Amino acid sequence: MVSDAPKDSADDIWPGEGLEVSPETVDLDVLNDTFSYFIRDLNIALSRDWDARLEDVPEMLGTGKVSVLFLANNYPGIHPSTIAQVIMRDRAEITRTVTAMEKAGLIYRRPGRKDSRAWSLFLTEQGETVLEKVRTRILESRAFLSDISDEEYEQAMSILRKIYWRLVMTPRPAGGR
Repeated sequence: MVSDAPKDSADDIWPGEGLEVSPETVDLDVLNDTFSYFIRDLNIALSRDWDARLEDVPEMLGTGKVSVLFLANNYPGIHPSTIAQVIMRDRAEITRTVTAMEKAGLIYRRPGRKDSRAWSLFLTEQGETVLEKVRTRILESRAFLSDISDEEYEQAMSILRKIYWRLVMTPRPAGGR
Protein backbone atom coordinates (compact mmCIF):
# COMPACT_ATOMS: atom_id res chain seq x y z
CA MET A 1 0.00 0.00 0.00
CA VAL A 2 1.37 3.39 -0.98
CA SER A 3 0.73 6.27 1.41
CA ASP A 4 0.08 9.82 0.23
CA ALA A 5 1.13 11.12 3.65
CA PRO A 6 4.23 13.32 3.63
CA LYS A 7 7.38 11.93 5.20
CA ASP A 8 7.97 13.21 8.72
CA SER A 9 11.21 14.20 10.28
CA ALA A 10 11.99 13.77 13.97
CA ASP A 11 11.70 17.56 14.38
CA ASP A 12 8.08 17.78 13.14
CA ILE A 13 5.52 18.87 15.72
CA TRP A 14 2.08 17.31 15.81
CA PRO A 15 -0.17 19.63 17.84
CA GLY A 16 -2.58 16.83 18.73
CA GLU A 17 -0.02 14.52 20.26
CA GLY A 18 -0.21 14.76 24.02
CA LEU A 19 -3.02 17.33 23.94
CA GLU A 20 -4.30 18.01 27.44
CA VAL A 21 -8.08 18.32 27.28
CA SER A 22 -9.60 21.44 28.80
CA PRO A 23 -11.83 24.30 27.62
CA GLU A 24 -8.72 26.45 27.34
CA THR A 25 -6.68 24.00 25.22
CA VAL A 26 -9.22 22.50 22.82
CA ASP A 27 -10.54 24.54 19.90
CA LEU A 28 -13.72 23.09 18.41
CA ASP A 29 -13.66 25.58 15.52
CA VAL A 30 -17.19 26.60 14.48
CA LEU A 31 -18.62 24.07 16.92
CA ASN A 32 -17.62 26.40 19.79
CA ASP A 33 -20.64 28.55 18.90
CA THR A 34 -23.01 25.84 17.67
CA PHE A 35 -25.91 25.20 20.03
CA SER A 36 -26.88 21.87 18.47
CA TYR A 37 -23.35 20.48 18.89
CA PHE A 38 -23.40 20.98 22.64
CA ILE A 39 -27.00 19.77 23.00
CA ARG A 40 -26.28 16.58 21.02
CA ASP A 41 -23.14 15.72 22.98
CA LEU A 42 -24.76 16.62 26.31
CA ASN A 43 -27.68 14.41 25.32
CA ILE A 44 -25.33 11.45 24.96
CA ALA A 45 -23.81 11.99 28.42
CA LEU A 46 -27.18 12.65 30.07
CA SER A 47 -28.76 9.63 28.35
CA ARG A 48 -26.04 7.37 29.71
CA ASP A 49 -26.69 8.70 33.22
CA TRP A 50 -30.46 8.37 32.75
CA ASP A 51 -30.17 4.77 31.55
CA ALA A 52 -27.92 3.88 34.48
CA ARG A 53 -30.42 5.37 36.95
CA LEU A 54 -33.31 3.42 35.40
CA GLU A 55 -31.49 0.15 34.63
CA ASP A 56 -33.53 -1.75 37.23
CA VAL A 57 -36.78 -0.46 35.67
CA PRO A 58 -36.37 -2.13 32.25
CA GLU A 59 -39.91 -1.33 31.11
CA MET A 60 -38.92 2.36 31.12
CA LEU A 61 -35.78 2.08 28.99
CA GLY A 62 -35.99 3.74 25.60
CA THR A 63 -37.09 7.21 24.67
CA GLY A 64 -40.50 8.71 25.29
CA LYS A 65 -41.80 6.27 27.89
CA VAL A 66 -41.13 8.46 30.91
CA SER A 67 -42.91 11.38 29.25
CA VAL A 68 -45.90 9.17 28.38
CA LEU A 69 -46.01 7.92 31.96
CA PHE A 70 -46.06 11.41 33.49
CA LEU A 71 -48.51 12.84 30.94
CA ALA A 72 -50.93 9.91 31.37
CA ASN A 73 -50.69 10.37 35.14
CA ASN A 74 -51.21 14.14 35.08
CA TYR A 75 -53.91 14.06 32.38
CA PRO A 76 -55.93 10.82 32.61
CA GLY A 77 -57.60 10.19 29.27
CA ILE A 78 -54.94 12.06 27.27
CA HIS A 79 -54.77 11.16 23.61
CA PRO A 80 -51.59 9.79 22.04
CA SER A 81 -51.70 12.61 19.46
CA THR A 82 -51.48 15.17 22.26
CA ILE A 83 -48.51 13.34 23.75
CA ALA A 84 -46.88 13.25 20.30
CA GLN A 85 -47.19 17.02 20.06
CA VAL A 86 -45.86 17.67 23.58
CA ILE A 87 -42.82 15.41 23.24
CA MET A 88 -42.22 16.23 19.56
CA ARG A 89 -42.52 12.67 18.23
CA ASP A 90 -44.46 11.38 15.27
CA ARG A 91 -47.66 9.40 15.79
CA ALA A 92 -46.14 6.10 14.64
CA GLU A 93 -43.41 6.41 17.26
CA ILE A 94 -45.96 7.18 19.98
CA THR A 95 -48.09 4.23 18.88
CA ARG A 96 -45.09 1.90 19.26
CA THR A 97 -44.24 3.39 22.66
CA VAL A 98 -47.83 3.15 23.93
CA THR A 99 -48.15 -0.44 22.67
CA ALA A 100 -44.92 -1.43 24.47
CA MET A 101 -46.07 0.26 27.68
CA GLU A 102 -49.46 -1.43 27.44
CA LYS A 103 -47.78 -4.83 27.01
CA ALA A 104 -45.61 -4.06 30.06
CA GLY A 105 -48.79 -3.42 32.08
CA LEU A 106 -48.09 0.27 32.72
CA ILE A 107 -50.99 1.89 30.85
CA TYR A 108 -54.26 0.94 29.28
CA ARG A 109 -56.30 2.44 26.46
CA ARG A 110 -59.99 3.14 26.17
CA PRO A 111 -61.94 4.67 23.31
CA GLY A 112 -62.30 8.41 23.77
CA ARG A 113 -65.63 9.70 25.09
CA LYS A 114 -65.79 12.60 22.63
CA ASP A 115 -64.30 10.71 19.68
CA SER A 116 -64.45 6.93 19.87
CA ARG A 117 -61.85 6.70 17.06
CA ALA A 118 -59.26 8.29 19.36
CA TRP A 119 -57.69 6.38 22.23
CA SER A 120 -57.58 7.75 25.76
CA LEU A 121 -54.68 6.62 27.96
CA PHE A 122 -54.67 5.80 31.66
CA LEU A 123 -52.10 4.45 34.12
CA THR A 124 -52.53 1.04 35.67
CA GLU A 125 -51.66 0.39 39.32
CA GLN A 126 -48.33 -1.00 38.15
CA GLY A 127 -47.84 2.18 36.11
CA GLU A 128 -48.45 4.29 39.22
CA THR A 129 -45.89 2.24 41.16
CA VAL A 130 -43.30 2.58 38.40
CA LEU A 131 -44.07 6.31 38.14
CA GLU A 132 -43.13 6.85 41.80
CA LYS A 133 -39.87 4.93 41.36
CA VAL A 134 -39.03 6.93 38.23
CA ARG A 135 -39.95 10.24 39.89
CA THR A 136 -37.49 9.48 42.70
CA ARG A 137 -34.72 8.64 40.23
CA ILE A 138 -35.37 11.80 38.23
CA LEU A 139 -35.14 13.93 41.34
CA GLU A 140 -31.80 12.26 42.10
CA SER A 141 -30.51 13.05 38.60
CA ARG A 142 -29.66 16.63 39.63
CA ALA A 143 -26.53 15.05 41.16
CA PHE A 144 -25.19 14.46 37.63
CA LEU A 145 -24.67 18.22 37.35
CA SER A 146 -23.78 18.82 40.99
CA ASP A 147 -20.70 20.81 40.02
CA ILE A 148 -22.83 23.70 38.77
CA SER A 149 -24.62 25.96 41.23
CA ASP A 150 -28.37 25.88 41.77
CA GLU A 151 -28.54 29.35 40.22
CA GLU A 152 -26.69 28.23 37.07
CA TYR A 153 -28.84 25.10 36.90
CA GLU A 154 -32.05 27.12 37.09
CA GLN A 155 -30.78 29.59 34.47
CA ALA A 156 -30.01 26.71 32.11
CA MET A 157 -33.38 25.09 32.83
CA SER A 158 -35.19 28.37 32.21
CA ILE A 159 -33.53 28.77 28.82
CA LEU A 160 -34.10 25.10 27.88
CA ARG A 161 -37.80 25.27 28.87
CA LYS A 162 -38.24 28.43 26.78
CA ILE A 163 -36.61 26.85 23.72
CA TYR A 164 -38.48 23.58 24.22
CA TRP A 165 -41.94 25.15 24.43
CA ARG A 166 -41.20 27.46 21.50
CA LEU A 167 -40.40 24.38 19.40
CA VAL A 168 -43.45 22.46 20.65
CA MET A 169 -45.75 25.36 19.84
CA THR A 170 -44.07 26.33 16.55
CA PRO A 171 -42.45 23.24 14.99
CA ARG A 172 -39.71 23.87 12.48
CA PRO A 173 -38.85 21.70 9.50
CA ALA A 174 -35.80 19.48 9.83
CA GLY A 175 -32.76 21.29 8.45
CA GLY A 176 -34.51 24.64 8.94
CA ARG A 177 -34.49 25.59 5.28
